[in-house]
Amino acid sequence: MRRRRLALVVLMTTLAGACATRVIPPAPTGAQYPEFMYPVVPRELAGAGEAAGVDLGWRYLQGGDLAGADRELAAVLKRAPGFYPAHAASGYVAFVRKDYGQALAAFEAAVTMAPTYLPALVGRGQTLLTLERDEAALEAFEAALAVDPSLFDLRQRVDVLRFGRLQAIIESARTAAAAGRLDEADQAYARALVASPETAFLYRERGQVARRRGDIPSAIEHFRNAVEHDPSDAVSLVQTAELLEGQQDVAGAEAAYRRAAAVEPSAGIDARLAALAGRARDAALPAEVRAIESAMSITRGDLAALIAVRLESALQAAPAREVVMTDVGGHWAAAWIARVARAGVIEPFANHTFQPRAAVTRAELAGAVSRLVALLAVTRPDLRPHLSARPPIVDMPPAHLSYPAAAVAASSGVMPLGDGDRFDPARPVSGAEAAAAVARVRALAGDLP
Repeated sequence: MRRRRLALVVLMTTLAGACATRVIPPAPTGAQYPEFMYPVVPRELAGAGEAAGVDLGWRYLQGGDLAGADRELAAVLKRAPGFYPAHAASGYVAFVRKDYGQALAAFEAAVTMAPTYLPALVGRGQTLLTLERDEAALEAFEAALAVDPSLFDLRQRVDVLRFGRLQAIIESARTAAAAGRLDEADQAYARALVASPETAFLYRERGQVARRRGDIPSAIEHFRNAVEHDPSDAVSLVQTAELLEGQQDVAGAEAAYRRAAAVEPSAGIDARLAALAGRARDAALPAEVRAIESAMSITRGDLAALIAVRLESALQAAPAREVVMTDVGGHWAAAWIARVARAGVIEPFANHTFQPRAAVTRAELAGAVSRLVALLAVTRPDLRPHLSARPPIVDMPPAHLSYPAAAVAASSGVMPLGDGDRFDPARPVSGAEAAAAVARVRALAGDLP
């Protein structure tokens, strides 16, 4: 009897000691790590006895007893190595210990067993984020949101990560573009647009890269996408217009310039529109007129046509004269010759011939230029000093018959003197030279349509 009593005392003492060293923590009310996602046991595992061990380990964790948490969770995994909620809980314990490699291994083990298990996906993302592996963290968080889109806090974190990733990609694209690594820049912009497909400036910057690469169709497409997402993007409109103009799409370029001008008016755009209008008019002209600028030398008929086309409004302001010409009938420029002759810019000869096929010399071009300057000076007093200017011309003394005209042409800057202040009055005039002179007259006029 005495032995039995002694054994009972020993047994009770032992049990009491065991209970004293292993106090089961209560369900945490003030959890130390409220940001951790509880490793809930899914319905298909709810009947397993290991669920209680996971819950107990979690209580130890939230109470700050990491050793107790390890002990309980290790016991569960020893009995059931495939019980993935225990792997997830172990991952959080390792995370608290800052053993991020072990934490990541535990979370990945759980995700391998259950790819849609939220506590493991979120824990994996938190661990990767701590390891500064933002891209992988974002993938983990996005996978968690795909399982449960209602995780508002997680969605906010994903938005921040996406923004940070987008900023990093944009910076890498700009750096590559600045360094001339255009293929790399284009690829980076493509990734940025996958992340943010409605951001207009990304399309614009990618279009600029494509333009530098010489990929004009892609550049136009990117600029148009930019405008589609931001109709006020005048820069992309102008870039589109310039590229279309280079492709000889005058109508498309004009439309793009007009849209840009409506958004952001500028003198530069107005000038481009005026130039396009001139090109459109030129495109409708006879082939003989379009060929003038490329001719090695031009005729009196060519010069008359060039002046009549490029300075039409100036000629209309001149009082009309009665002229008789006997040799222009049937000539392709007959109407323009008549207009220039009636304005007194190129006069017929005394025998009533115009000689439209005769070559033009610099002296003859100077005569036409001086008469045009005089015509403009009627309404432009600032041009009048050129009419009386007498600059020294080495190869044309003041007594030269064409000196007054050459003096006006040189003084006005329409026909600058050559080397050694020579005028070369007898030299034939090329189409490019004549076109340049007419363009300078237009510039003097200032506001000709």
